[in-house]
Amino acid sequence: MAEHDADPTVQPEQEDAQASANDSDAGEEVREAQMSEVTDAPSGAGGGQIDILLDTSMSVTAQLGHVDMQVRDLLALGEGSVLRLDRKAGEPIDLCLRGLRFARGQLVVVGDQLGVRITGIEQAQPA
Repeated sequence: MAEHDADPTVQPEQEDAQASANDSDAGEEVREAQMSEVTDAPSGAGGGQIDILLDTSMSVTAQLGHVDMQVRDLLALGEGSVLRLDRKAGEPIDLCLRGLRFARGQLVVVGDQLGVRITGIEQAQPA
């Protein structure tokens, strides 16, 4: 006897869906996913899941520039060698988080240490 014969509420178009559900592994429950609505409204400073990240430390890199070199040239470097970077003096410095630029800045001296004055924040790119 077919399943829809045993249950008169099963429509013929539901039969395929029910058959494929019966073909799945025994003991696995199949349910509809319950989704919450997504809004464009930003969460307040005191709410949301961002709070768990607020006390997390992350490494920020200030990148002055870069240069591509062959290994033989890299091995030939010694004390007093000079690397010419791809940037000119006074150009902005990139601030990177996990390899992605998030801001630009200007190199400054703070006491006896170097620092970066942020001059611009990059706009987030949609994923």
